[in-house]
Amino acid sequence: MTIKRDTTGCMEADVTGEEINVLAMIKGEERYIFVYNDQNRVEMLRTLGRYAADPELSFTWFDAAVMSKKVREMAYHQQLAQVHSSGSFDTPSSSHRRFSFDDQEGLV
Repeated sequence: MTIKRDTTGCMEADVTGEEINVLAMIKGEERYIFVYNDQNRVEMLRTLGRYAADPELSFTWFDAAVMSKKVREMAYHQQLAQVHSSGSFDTPSSSHRRFSFDDQEGLV
């Protein structure tokens, strides 16, 4: 297993050839740890919204916004790394990555 940590503190692990992403937030006594892969990134973003809407959790809409930004940044950096490793330097435009990294991702 290979584990990489980026400059923002987010982690990425390669388990049996499949990369998984780990995103964690400590808020007081509560710990929020999210583990997801690229195939379920959209569901991960929806989960952040469900947590923010749950009045029994201290997880706020601001927390959801910050975490969803991290999810999208991680996806962008992974995509950029793939582009650089393939030798093709046609990176996505900044206007494209403003709202989504995948045309099928949709709005959350």
